[in-house]
Amino acid sequence: MTDTAAQTQLLQPHDKDLGGGFKVRRLLPAAQRRSVGPFVFFDHFGPATEQPGAEHDVRPHPHIGLSTVTYLFEGAMMHRDSLGSVQEILPGAINWMTAGRGIVHSERKPERLKADTYVNHGLQLWAALPQAHEEVEPSFEHTPASAIPELAEQGAQVRVLVGEAFGKRSPVKTLSQTLYLDVALPAGGRFELPALAPELAIYAVEADARINGETIAAHTMVVLPDGQGAVLSADTAVRLMVIGGEPLDGPRYITWNFVSSRRERILEAGSDWAAQRMGHVPGETEFIPLPGKPFGVREPDVGTTPV
Repeated sequence: MTDTAAQTQLLQPHDKDLGGGFKVRRLLPAAQRRSVGPFVFFDHFGPATEQPGAEHDVRPHPHIGLSTVTYLFEGAMMHRDSLGSVQEILPGAINWMTAGRGIVHSERKPERLKADTYVNHGLQLWAALPQAHEEVEPSFEHTPASAIPELAEQGAQVRVLVGEAFGKRSPVKTLSQTLYLDVALPAGGRFELPALAPELAIYAVEADARINGETIAAHTMVVLPDGQGAVLSADTAVRLMVIGGEPLDGPRYITWNFVSSRRERILEAGSDWAAQRMGHVPGETEFIPLPGKPFGVREPDVGTTPV
């Protein structure tokens, strides 16, 4: 493992408990790597069994300066936000919410599944917005699974979730070059991934794989050297997620649910949320309060992405 852009980096997950026993594996940000392309946050949640009476709802909470990108392998989630959006997220769809100057949203168990037992499994990423667009009006876009381009490539099934690859372009709109692929590699498969973006990383979802001949354990992220692709292979069937894009246009402060190129903007957002000035999700009264740390007791820990 190394922290130089000229070498391959291996990122191991850090388990985070979001409450009620709902755990996620967090790959970004990491101590040795804060971002890949525009992506500054990468959480892999589940598989988690949802049962009647046990809810892992995420109450209303705020964001600024980023887009949240939600993608399910299994299950369902109900998205609501302060724009009035109400959208059930189903497997294979891309939920893209741009916070810009500020948005509030919740993620809950759909009413239709309250009495059911089912599995939730998926990813949530954050893409930092370019500095010129950090304060854009918030917006929400849902792209159903049926609208996501899919193709057979080198014996693998590839879904082009965001960006462009292998002659296919996703309809998801972004504000900077962004790449997000779902690659299903069969047992014994071999796949040559071109340098589709200046920065690229590969995440093994549920099984081991090999990157350029080196075995990579499940739940590991491999950040490729800048401007390079890789040869992907596996003995057993594996799902590989590819993320990347153009590098960020400067460092970002990341604190709680806020991302900004300006430290003072993070503090302002904290004050706004504490005073409930960031909007409300229609029909909801619950919310996640501003944490006492880092905002209340001491100066916030505003670690940045690399310049």
